[in-house]
Amino acid sequence: MSAKIVYKDYNQNESLLFPPTLGELVPKNHPVRIVNAVIDRLDISSVESTYKGGGTSSFHPRMLLKVIVYSYLCNVYSGRRMERLLQENVNYMWLSGMSRPDFRTINRFRSGRLADGRFDGLFRQVVLLLNAEGLVSLKVQYIDGTKIESVANRYTFVWKRSVEKNKEKLEAKVDAVLKTAESVLSEENRECASEESGVKDLAERTERILRRMDEQGISDRKLRKSVEKVKDESLPKLESYKHHLETLGERNSYSKTDKDATFMRMKEDAMRNGQTKPGYNVQIATENQFITNYGIYRRPTDWGTMIPFLKSFRERYGRQSEEIVADSGYGNEQNYAYMDGEGIDAYVKYTMFHAEMKRKYRDNAFLVQNMYYNEEKDFYVCPMGQRLERAGTWSTVSDLGYRSSVAVYRAKNCAGCPLRGMCYKGKSGRRTIEVNHTANAFKRKARELLTGERGLMHRSRRPIEPEAVFGDIKFNHGFKRFRLKSAGKVNVEFGLVALAHNLRKYAAHVRDGLLGVSDNSPSLGMA
Repeated sequence: MSAKIVYKDYNQNESLLFPPTLGELVPKNHPVRIVNAVIDRLDISSVESTYKGGGTSSFHPRMLLKVIVYSYLCNVYSGRRMERLLQENVNYMWLSGMSRPDFRTINRFRSGRLADGRFDGLFRQVVLLLNAEGLVSLKVQYIDGTKIESVANRYTFVWKRSVEKNKEKLEAKVDAVLKTAESVLSEENRECASEESGVKDLAERTERILRRMDEQGISDRKLRKSVEKVKDESLPKLESYKHHLETLGERNSYSKTDKDATFMRMKEDAMRNGQTKPGYNVQIATENQFITNYGIYRRPTDWGTMIPFLKSFRERYGRQSEEIVADSGYGNEQNYAYMDGEGIDAYVKYTMFHAEMKRKYRDNAFLVQNMYYNEEKDFYVCPMGQRLERAGTWSTVSDLGYRSSVAVYRAKNCAGCPLRGMCYKGKSGRRTIEVNHTANAFKRKARELLTGERGLMHRSRRPIEPEAVFGDIKFNHGFKRFRLKSAGKVNVEFGLVALAHNLRKYAAHVRDGLLGVSDNSPSLGMA
């Protein structure tokens, strides 16, 4: 005989004499409580200053900030989904105090009231909280970058080289048409160099020709039609080319649907064909896997972002880190010179760092780096004992305007040398080498730091610092593409991602009992 089955009471319409508060339904160490406690202690006066007052009441900015930050912590990036969760999820209901802003209000707050540097102050306060709790020291930065795709259409591209080429062709065509018309009008044939004539000058020239054609009664309909086509079609097209070049600036490309986005090669290439996509170069600095600084850049290469990124750290915290750790993508003379001037220990690799560590490289006596150099008399000595004397100096200027000096050394005569084939493969009868002494000095200093005890520690930690953080953000939390357009809004959006990442880790420390959020904790400072 089977035992009697007993079910627990189930009554959906049961009324409670003392209904519980929503807070009783939220676990004590739940991340939503951490978000609530941290944001309650932030100074949000910069955000409150955006409200003008008057009219109907507004949703409290602190509540909206809590909802958005907690949503990013939970991998919710859509304003519409946030609106739905505010009606369905107990954690959201408790966090918002049963307020129910719609997605338009949420999106306006996120992309408008947090922009123009206001969110940067909030992020700074949270990092200072982590500093007060002893989780970050702000004395070291592990720096790395990644490309994140823009929400822009992938096929609305504008390429600088194509624009310049088409502009040059169209200017030549317009000039030919106008010269033909001027010759018919028996006017002086004016020279019109395409590089010197602007769209305004061509427009005035076209109007003058049409006016003279009316005055002289020119009946050549084909010629008049060509000049009118210049006025109605070619000149507006030249104006659009001019606008494209102004938007491009120093960049090589941009997207028409997000003009701040540059076309870059992404690691996430589903087609595996090297297709470029509109995106941003996101730089972060981490310490103990907490993000201490972030920046959004339109330049695809990392080396050109380092100096402005380090300057942004100083502006944000009023001080600079003592140590910088980064990979070889940042190791060039300009960056080394800046860090040296700032008194920073640069644990930054350069391109040939790992190659120089190999025995094959160190034992190659024909490499310039391994030749004997007499610094006092300024000459090199080749493996055969011949001097390479100083022959001159030339300068290079980077696309960022940094000038480097390169010294040229040349041997007297290499003809008949038994080691010539091993030494160099040029057709010249004597070997010539080029040396950047300043860059080499910086590299020697970096190599000494990187191969020391502390350098080995930093090198072992770097892969688990920014690289692990980017992996967590992209693959564990699904943030692989921005939802907002323009550099300012994208900066806010990634700032929310960075803040959510920090609070997620902070909540894990609280949950594990390593620390707690209390009212007696040190002040966070002002925004």
